[in-house]
Amino acid sequence: MDSKISESLPANAEKQRQQTLPSDVEKQQLRGADVEKAPSVHPSAKTIDAFRVELDASEDPKQLPTLRKWAIVIVISVSALCTAFASSCASFTEDGIARDLHTVREVAILSISLFVEGLGMGPLVTGPLSELYGRNIIYRVSYFLFFVFTWPVAFPPNIATFLVFRFITGFCSSAFLSVAGGSVSDLFENRKVASPMAIYTISPFLGPILGPLVSGFICQNVDWRWVYRVLLIWQFAMLSLLILIVPETYEPVLLKRKAAKLRKTTGDNKYWAPLDKRDKSISRSILESIYVPFELLLYDRMALLLDIWTALLLGILYLAFQAFPIIFEGKHGFSMQQTGLSFIGIGVGMIIAVGCQPLWNRYNARVRKRYNGNPPPEAGLVVGQVGGILAPIGLFWLAFTTYRGVPWIVPIIASVPFGTGIVFIFTSVFTYLVVAYRPIAASAMASNSALRSTFAAVFPLFAGQMYDRLGTVGATALLAGLTTLMAPLPFIYYRIGHRLRQQSRFAVKT
Repeated sequence: MDSKISESLPANAEKQRQQTLPSDVEKQQLRGADVEKAPSVHPSAKTIDAFRVELDASEDPKQLPTLRKWAIVIVISVSALCTAFASSCASFTEDGIARDLHTVREVAILSISLFVEGLGMGPLVTGPLSELYGRNIIYRVSYFLFFVFTWPVAFPPNIATFLVFRFITGFCSSAFLSVAGGSVSDLFENRKVASPMAIYTISPFLGPILGPLVSGFICQNVDWRWVYRVLLIWQFAMLSLLILIVPETYEPVLLKRKAAKLRKTTGDNKYWAPLDKRDKSISRSILESIYVPFELLLYDRMALLLDIWTALLLGILYLAFQAFPIIFEGKHGFSMQQTGLSFIGIGVGMIIAVGCQPLWNRYNARVRKRYNGNPPPEAGLVVGQVGGILAPIGLFWLAFTTYRGVPWIVPIIASVPFGTGIVFIFTSVFTYLVVAYRPIAASAMASNSALRSTFAAVFPLFAGQMYDRLGTVGATALLAGLTTLMAPLPFIYYRIGHRLRQQSRFAVKT
């Protein structure tokens, strides 16, 4: 989930474009070249850029009709929703898997953990590949593999095959939680990107909530394998829409294609695009995408603590897939499908958070005006301050209303502020990491994704033992206490973040 979103802001795309600009030596060579001005060049280009291609207005993805742009956003968002759904739809299949594949429930729970771990590792590869080959080919190939490798999951001969392909499908589908957000920023100007970005951002959060809701209904009424058969049908529909509706939107790749076309049609090999000057191999890019995020975690305490905060929250969210059946089936006698419906409270909270986006947009506009259009990164932490308060309130409320004598609706209502707080916190931290670590924004988001996925993979594995030993009140209160310990972070960084950035090896100093 993450992640997400690591390419989802224009700042990251701008960073990528700057990295692919020609070097100083190349500029000197171009200055000495005797070239004629080409008609396809931007009017303001100088002689040294005479053969550097630019997109015409008709070729700019931002100039697409508004209806077409929203159709693309919806297809991408629903594809991301399907990916996140696949991570949690296994939550009610464990008993059937343990019975039919001759294993124990604890091993069956790995179906969630391995998929989520694949989601965390995938962006380390898909991110660099998308910078070189574009977003669209990554979408189509990854989603095709996601679809193909789900078949062994839906029809597994044994538990080993099932678990291996759960990891592989998570790895293949990760592009929609890391690369896809960049397409949204490709399509809309900065002043108009907030609303479509909010639609995309909520998809990876609603997916894990939709998973147990659907699988609860399926597993109670038919064989557990139908969960993955339904997933296959959804995947095929989204793959078809991706091929038919979503075009390439990544500007450096569009420029590279245009330059290649001009070279072919004119016979003049002088036409070039920034990606043609790229001197970094794809293998080096992948190695850097793996190395730099972990270097950031090791040497930057500010980024590490923010990453731990979001990782803790995602871990708690995935732990809920094991905890809610204990709370609602054990305490209130819910059926499997009724327990799936109990996740609606978290989903409602997330939708409320997205509904607050216009209010935050107005607040951000006032902040930009106060700082003459250049607010410090810490200004975005106000959203996290609100979320940091709401999340532990929701968990404490949930903890002390899990008694059998309390009406079942009360703990479900308690999960609403927790869902709202999660979205506020993630939005705030993602924005801060991209802005405060602008030179390595992609790596900052990759480090966050890796840590989040690790927590989300591990937490469900000890949920049963923790709730057996501490009880529903004690275990949930423990989780609430952990989120309370992390809640001061946005307040502290809001006050001293500027000073901490001056000491950082990676953060911007302004």
